[in-house]
Amino acid sequence: MSMVPAVLKTASKKIVSYPEDDVDVVSSKDWLSRFWTNPFPAMMEYLLSLFPILTWIHRYNIGWLTGDIIAGLTVGIVVVPQGMSYAQIATLPPEYGLYSSFVGTFFYCFFATSKDVTIGPVAVMSLTVANIIKHVQSTHPDRWDNPTIASAVALVTGFIVLGIGVLRIGWLVEFIPMPAVSGFMTGSAISIAAGQVPGLMGISGFDTRAATYKVIINTLKGLPHTKLDAAWGLTGLVTLYLIRYACTWGTKIYPRRARIFFFISVLRNAFVILVLTIAAWLYCRRRRDSKGSFPIKILKDVPAGLKHIGTPFIDQEIVSAMAPELPVATIILFLEHIAISKSFGRLNGYKINPNQELIAIGVANTIGSCFGAYPATGSFSRSALKSKSGVRTPLAGIITAIVVIVALYGLTDAFYWIPNAGLSAVIIHAVADLVASPEQVFKYWRVSPLEFFIWLAAVLVTIFSSIENGIYTSIAASLALLLIRVAHPRGSFLGKVSLETDSGPNKETREVFVPINKGSVDNSNIKVVPPAPGVLVYRFEESYLYPNCSIVNSALVDYVKANMRRGKDLSTISLGDRPWNESGPRRSSTLDQVLNEKKPRLHAIVLDFSSVSHIDTTATQALIDARTEIERWTDYPVEFHFATILSPWIRRALVAGGFGFGTSSSTVPREVAAVVPYRGGRSPDDASSNAPSDLETGDIKTLVRDGEQSAELRSWEPLMSQETPFFHLDLVSAVRAAESGLDRVAHLDAKKTAGEEV
Repeated sequence: MSMVPAVLKTASKKIVSYPEDDVDVVSSKDWLSRFWTNPFPAMMEYLLSLFPILTWIHRYNIGWLTGDIIAGLTVGIVVVPQGMSYAQIATLPPEYGLYSSFVGTFFYCFFATSKDVTIGPVAVMSLTVANIIKHVQSTHPDRWDNPTIASAVALVTGFIVLGIGVLRIGWLVEFIPMPAVSGFMTGSAISIAAGQVPGLMGISGFDTRAATYKVIINTLKGLPHTKLDAAWGLTGLVTLYLIRYACTWGTKIYPRRARIFFFISVLRNAFVILVLTIAAWLYCRRRRDSKGSFPIKILKDVPAGLKHIGTPFIDQEIVSAMAPELPVATIILFLEHIAISKSFGRLNGYKINPNQELIAIGVANTIGSCFGAYPATGSFSRSALKSKSGVRTPLAGIITAIVVIVALYGLTDAFYWIPNAGLSAVIIHAVADLVASPEQVFKYWRVSPLEFFIWLAAVLVTIFSSIENGIYTSIAASLALLLIRVAHPRGSFLGKVSLETDSGPNKETREVFVPINKGSVDNSNIKVVPPAPGVLVYRFEESYLYPNCSIVNSALVDYVKANMRRGKDLSTISLGDRPWNESGPRRSSTLDQVLNEKKPRLHAIVLDFSSVSHIDTTATQALIDARTEIERWTDYPVEFHFATILSPWIRRALVAGGFGFGTSSSTVPREVAAVVPYRGGRSPDDASSNAPSDLETGDIKTLVRDGEQSAELRSWEPLMSQETPFFHLDLVSAVRAAESGLDRVAHLDAKKTAGEEV
């Protein structure tokens, strides 16, 4: 910019101005006004957000109650044997697993933003607690017993997570990508299963908490010393899988009886434990030796009721002893829960609040420590069961808590004869679902090969070292990859104005794209023209990766909801048929309808990828979530056009997510690569992701000459693949293709108005 001053003459004096003086800048007052507003409405909104139950409990109805009772009872039947089994992993008496199950499910519903997630003891967290207990006992032998250490861990980690949620810094979770989470969960599941095989077979004499590869080697060495416990353990494990596969087969053969087969499958854990317990009682009741031991290991005494209510023991010494292991316990506590809640949120069509979810599990664990509970977080298997049971609101957790309390006070005498090998079978059967399937791992490779190696590193380090090192390795590798990508940005600046070029006798008009905001062009006289009503153009200003994909997702969805017409009038839907997380007006409002009708109907969204040099798995999933949520708002398919994709790897990732073909979100999978497989529900293979062979679009195809400076036109070839007509060479052709569809939509609307068949 030239620094030569412009001289303006007046009657009395000369005024000297520089070009910078003409720039409209924000004053200090304007800058401060962005941050200083009336704090009381914000405070009230914040306090109300701490208790999401207040936003929907006043709309509770009989239709929701029925679904919640069924789901709550179903999960309660499963959580009782699983809770005692996971307490066994944590080297705690079985009643502590029931304490954690009761407190988690009861208190979570008051703070939850997810209707599907079930809080309670889980396998990975139980193994982590066992490692913490082992570490503290090795440094301070016989100083504290196992339950005291476990309750202290629940109190400290719960308080830390609660603080993260209250301070609204849950965005830290976004720095850990999906493959890293899946990697350590897969490795942890393998470690847990390997550690339970000795109990399943009755093998002893070595440390089952050692590195996984050592446990596997020692188990193989101990196979000749298998005991009678294997008769209960192997029988139980085989029966669990037989019932599961039989129900899956029956559902395919007799689809009308799918609901019956589903509940039979749900009851398989309780059924197997019941049969094994009866068998253990029949065999062991007359075979007690002089020392009071039985031929097989059984659970023995389980105290009835809540016997350990009281203030948890905590002091500086025990915190110092646990300190080296607390970071990994905290990470697992909130990371596994957020991953599961997001997964079920996208599967069932609602959005969770990560900060509020952290508050929920923080409160549950802080209060749970007063009941003797050990750390609890979201359980994938029980959340999947709850979702498939038709849960309607988070209130189903109270029904589950009632089932656990009934078991604690009325069934503890029957728990005496439960064989430990049967509990090991339940654990192995449950954690096997956490292992990533080959198809899932291949999708990590397809979307982002570098992230596949992060997943692989997390699995290998977890197996050959420990869960802690596996988590740290995956996080460190992910952050290193992010820094490398941020350090090598690729971008360009675009905008949209109409320019007229004087080329001799003929004048040419062309379009240049710039952001539609004040200050996007230097000349204030130039008018920035927005696209046609019903078409949105959005430009990514940096690589589309897991730390920023949620922000981009929210920007797109929030703008659509604020400025585009809603397709379905929620006031016409009865309260009992509405989703639990969607309130809407109770009665139809003429003003609301008029305001909604004035907004344009969204037809297409054009995404400018000219500045996107990388895209990863989490970002691809966020784009799928944005499309799903936008189409749920509009109540009809919306076209997604992509312009100026620089890298073939980006096209590959988008194609893996079902983009480029013009298909609606209802015809493609909701998840491009799930963190954990949603077995028994909708799978990626349920929806066709093949591109149509013949697609009719309004795209203006860009053609190139075949040959050098030929006098005759010999042949023309399409520059972009015809199989992906919604990928465009530049932004101009993408916007024209999107706007050309408006004519077709207007024609269809006119035919509908005239009563003609469309």
